[in-house]
Amino acid sequence: MKRIVYMGTPHYAREILNTLIEAEDMDLSLVLTQPDRPVGRKKVLTPPPVKVLAEEHGIEVLQPNRLSDEGIEEAIKSANPDFIIVAAFGQLLPKSILDIAPCINLHASLLPQYRGASPVQQSLLNGDEKTGVTSMLMEEGLDTGDILEKVEFVIPKDMRLHALMQQLTDDACSLTLSTIRNYKSIIPEKQDEKQATLCKKIKKSDGEINFEDARVIYNKYRAFEGWPGIFASNGTKFDGLSLVDTENQNNACEILAFEDESIVVGCSRGALKIERLQPASKKAMSAKAYCVGRGMKVGDTLI
Repeated sequence: MKRIVYMGTPHYAREILNTLIEAEDMDLSLVLTQPDRPVGRKKVLTPPPVKVLAEEHGIEVLQPNRLSDEGIEEAIKSANPDFIIVAAFGQLLPKSILDIAPCINLHASLLPQYRGASPVQQSLLNGDEKTGVTSMLMEEGLDTGDILEKVEFVIPKDMRLHALMQQLTDDACSLTLSTIRNYKSIIPEKQDEKQATLCKKIKKSDGEINFEDARVIYNKYRAFEGWPGIFASNGTKFDGLSLVDTENQNNACEILAFEDESIVVGCSRGALKIERLQPASKKAMSAKAYCVGRGMKVGDTLI
């Protein structure tokens, strides 16, 4: 039996935790996750998915604001772990905890590419052909530790964030067990700092589009599924996008054609088909209905 202390917070981390719980050769005695947070317009205090699952299985849960809080290091040492497994926990581990046992992080990119907070979104924003999951030995830097194992995935051109995240979550679950079980035979590999890139935390403002480049907009649509979505400067949201053209020059935001309930809109470079629009503070509607209601026709500017 491998004694595991686990650290993680969102759905991605929950699924990895569930894999460890179900594995007959893993013993989960302690879970650390972020504090409960207010969620939604009503700011309902909500526990992280990892906490909910751990408590369902009777596993002790700690929710420190910081890992340096009093009693946290002692609790981890008392668990006497063979490994500390970390997935999207949300805090850097101090050296005092890194020294307790091998700390293995499951990062949703092919390190050293996309260190940081939004690797899956960044891969879609850049239109990458492939991505993957890396297991690595943690050190004090941000995702800078030695690589243990990788799993690669070729991204379909129309795949969006939720589907890609589910694929990488499944891959991370398998990789976690592989890395723990084969740890003694794995030779850690230093990351190539020359190839390293960083990605930032996504902000709502990142979803604003200007109809300059159809491919850039389409990749934002893929990457920002759910939140923040994509929208014009006046708050109008767009959904159901597909690429029509990536090279031809058009007038930005010009209506080029109507196709059933959708419209084709020009960008300075390329064109997009849009199925649905949602004006600020109003219900979503078909793109055609939006245009008909405003008397718009081919050649008019959509926004």
